[in-house]
Amino acid sequence: MRMRAKLGVVTGALALSALAFPADQATAVESSQPTVSDVVVNGGKPIVAGTGSVTFEVSLNASHPTGVKAAELDLFRGLGSWLLVDDTNGVSWLDCTPVSATTSHCEGTITGYVVGKDHATGDHNVNVLYSNGQAGTWDVRVGAVAGDDSRLWNENFATHKVLRQSVLTVNASPEPIRKGRTLTVTGKLTRADWAKDSYVALANQYVKLQYKKKGATSWTTLKTIKSASTGVLKTTTTATYDGSYRFVYAGATTTSSVTSREDFVDVQ
Repeated sequence: MRMRAKLGVVTGALALSALAFPADQATAVESSQPTVSDVVVNGGKPIVAGTGSVTFEVSLNASHPTGVKAAELDLFRGLGSWLLVDDTNGVSWLDCTPVSATTSHCEGTITGYVVGKDHATGDHNVNVLYSNGQAGTWDVRVGAVAGDDSRLWNENFATHKVLRQSVLTVNASPEPIRKGRTLTVTGKLTRADWAKDSYVALANQYVKLQYKKKGATSWTTLKTIKSASTGVLKTTTTATYDGSYRFVYAGATTTSSVTSREDFVDVQ
């Protein structure tokens, strides 16, 4: 099992699903249960998956007067989708290190794989993203086993966002350009399609065009435009001074925010 040897082997404890704790164990006297705190998933940021795979870190603190033998954390979404801590033995144990006689700090790594719609519906949906319907809010579930074998299992400890990645490009032309002339700024907004394992056009989304004068430290929003059905962005502005242009997309309920690279324009 994936835990430090000095924690020993815990039998019949945390497993891959809500069956990790049978009902009689889950309803143990609350005062004797371990406690879990300081849960962190991906540094507090949404998990953003594009194509291929996405890897992120998780951690928590678990405490009990008799110490902590083991702890678990996973993410779960309806219709049987799990994101579990990487473990070749099939048990999503965290790697726990005692920080005192009663408390352990536990960490783990989770990797999710975008596999496309051809993922067999009969397969276990563990650590796979194959449908765009999986994007959104996931439940963060935690568990712990104390030194006296008392147990905690909480299926609704918190929630966390798992989002489809968006990509945004920009190009300002012509370069260089004379002051007062019309500058054309183009780009494209796309989003990961987990069913296709590729990026597709993201249409009818509001995107900001921003400008930063050479030597300045802050950006100014010049205008807000809407992406076409093909995801293409196109607008114009008047060239004034040397500076950089970029597009900014705020994101949506199931889609990540994104800022394009900067495109510097020499105004002569």
